[in-house]
Amino acid sequence: MNSPWSLTVWRIIGRESAYSSSVATFVFRLQAPRPSFALDMTEEEREVMTRHAAYWRPLIDSGQMVIFGPVLDGSGSWGLGVVESDDEEELRAFAAGDPVVTTQTACIEIGKMLAGFVRSAPIAG
Repeated sequence: MNSPWSLTVWRIIGRESAYSSSVATFVFRLQAPRPSFALDMTEEEREVMTRHAAYWRPLIDSGQMVIFGPVLDGSGSWGLGVVESDDEEELRAFAAGDPVVTTQTACIEIGKMLAGFVRSAPIAG
Protein backbone atom coordinates (compact mmCIF):
# COMPACT_ATOMS: atom_id res chain seq x y z
CA MET A 1 0.00 0.00 0.00
CA ASN A 2 1.32 3.39 -0.92
CA SER A 3 -0.36 5.64 1.63
CA PRO A 4 1.02 6.83 4.98
CA TRP A 5 0.13 4.78 8.07
CA SER A 6 -2.58 7.11 9.34
CA LEU A 7 -4.34 7.06 5.98
CA THR A 8 -3.72 3.35 5.44
CA VAL A 9 -5.45 2.41 8.69
CA TRP A 10 -8.61 4.30 7.80
CA ARG A 11 -8.55 2.86 4.28
CA ILE A 12 -8.05 -0.68 5.57
CA ILE A 13 -10.97 -0.57 7.91
CA GLY A 14 -13.17 0.78 5.14
CA ARG A 15 -14.69 3.66 7.01
CA GLU A 16 -14.21 7.36 7.01
CA SER A 17 -16.21 8.27 10.10
CA ALA A 18 -16.81 7.23 13.69
CA TYR A 19 -17.32 3.68 14.94
CA SER A 20 -20.42 1.85 13.74
CA SER A 21 -21.97 -1.16 15.48
CA SER A 22 -22.54 -2.78 12.06
CA VAL A 23 -18.81 -3.46 11.70
CA ALA A 24 -17.85 -7.13 11.28
CA THR A 25 -15.44 -8.86 13.63
CA PHE A 26 -12.54 -10.99 12.40
CA VAL A 27 -10.41 -13.43 14.36
CA PHE A 28 -6.78 -13.85 13.38
CA ARG A 29 -4.68 -16.84 14.39
CA LEU A 30 -0.95 -16.58 13.85
CA GLN A 31 0.33 -20.11 13.36
CA ALA A 32 3.90 -20.20 14.60
CA PRO A 33 6.52 -22.40 12.91
CA ARG A 34 6.82 -24.61 16.03
CA PRO A 35 4.90 -25.05 19.30
CA SER A 36 7.69 -23.55 21.42
CA PHE A 37 8.09 -20.46 19.21
CA ALA A 38 7.10 -17.85 21.82
CA LEU A 39 9.57 -19.34 24.27
CA ASP A 40 12.61 -19.95 22.06
CA MET A 41 12.63 -17.44 19.19
CA THR A 42 15.92 -16.79 17.47
CA GLU A 43 17.17 -13.20 17.33
CA GLU A 44 16.06 -13.02 13.67
CA GLU A 45 12.57 -14.28 14.57
CA ARG A 46 12.35 -11.85 17.49
CA GLU A 47 13.18 -8.97 15.13
CA VAL A 48 10.43 -10.10 12.72
CA MET A 49 7.97 -10.35 15.61
CA THR A 50 8.88 -6.82 16.71
CA ARG A 51 8.08 -5.59 13.18
CA HIS A 52 4.87 -7.68 13.26
CA ALA A 53 3.69 -5.91 16.45
CA ALA A 54 4.58 -2.50 15.00
CA TYR A 55 2.71 -3.35 11.78
CA TRP A 56 -0.56 -3.87 13.68
CA ARG A 57 0.00 -0.98 16.11
CA PRO A 58 -2.14 1.54 14.17
CA LEU A 59 -5.15 -0.77 14.48
CA ILE A 60 -4.48 -1.19 18.20
CA ASP A 61 -4.15 2.57 18.67
CA SER A 62 -7.33 3.29 16.68
CA GLY A 63 -9.37 0.78 18.68
CA GLN A 64 -10.05 -1.52 15.72
CA MET A 65 -7.92 -4.25 17.28
CA VAL A 66 -9.95 -5.60 20.20
CA ILE A 67 -7.22 -7.93 21.48
CA PHE A 68 -3.77 -8.89 20.21
CA GLY A 69 -1.05 -11.10 21.59
CA PRO A 70 0.54 -14.49 22.11
CA VAL A 71 -1.37 -17.44 23.56
CA LEU A 72 0.19 -20.44 25.28
CA ASP A 73 -1.96 -23.56 25.56
CA GLY A 74 -1.60 -27.33 25.49
CA SER A 75 -0.72 -27.28 21.78
CA GLY A 76 2.06 -24.71 22.22
CA SER A 77 2.15 -21.03 21.35
CA TRP A 78 0.20 -19.10 18.73
CA GLY A 79 -0.98 -15.54 18.20
CA LEU A 80 -4.48 -14.13 18.56
CA GLY A 81 -5.93 -10.96 17.12
CA VAL A 82 -9.53 -9.81 17.04
CA VAL A 83 -10.22 -6.93 14.65
CA GLU A 84 -13.33 -4.97 13.76
CA SER A 85 -13.65 -3.93 10.12
CA ASP A 86 -16.28 -3.46 7.46
CA ASP A 87 -13.93 -4.24 4.57
CA GLU A 88 -12.83 -7.87 4.68
CA GLU A 89 -10.84 -7.80 1.43
CA GLU A 90 -8.69 -4.86 2.49
CA LEU A 91 -8.18 -6.36 5.95
CA ARG A 92 -7.03 -9.63 4.38
CA ALA A 93 -4.71 -7.71 2.05
CA PHE A 94 -3.28 -5.83 5.04
CA ALA A 95 -2.70 -9.12 6.89
CA ALA A 96 -0.91 -10.49 3.82
CA GLY A 97 1.60 -7.63 4.15
CA ASP A 98 2.44 -8.49 7.76
CA PRO A 99 6.20 -9.07 8.16
CA VAL A 100 5.60 -12.55 9.63
CA VAL A 101 3.81 -13.47 6.40
CA THR A 102 6.15 -11.75 3.95
CA THR A 103 9.22 -13.32 5.60
CA GLN A 104 7.45 -16.70 5.87
CA THR A 105 8.18 -16.74 9.60
CA ALA A 106 4.57 -17.73 10.31
CA CYS A 107 1.18 -17.77 8.64
CA ILE A 108 -2.03 -16.01 9.57
CA GLU A 109 -5.43 -17.66 9.39
CA ILE A 110 -8.46 -15.35 9.34
CA GLY A 111 -12.05 -16.13 10.23
CA LYS A 112 -15.13 -13.94 10.34
CA MET A 113 -17.27 -14.15 13.47
CA LEU A 114 -20.86 -14.90 12.58
CA ALA A 115 -22.25 -13.64 15.88
CA GLY A 116 -21.01 -12.83 19.34
CA PHE A 117 -21.19 -10.69 22.41
CA VAL A 118 -18.74 -8.13 23.74
CA ARG A 119 -18.87 -6.96 27.33
CA SER A 120 -19.56 -3.32 28.04
CA ALA A 121 -16.61 -1.13 28.87
CA PRO A 122 -15.86 -1.10 32.60
CA ILE A 123 -17.03 1.93 34.49
CA ALA A 124 -14.12 3.95 35.86
CA GLY A 125 -14.06 4.84 39.48
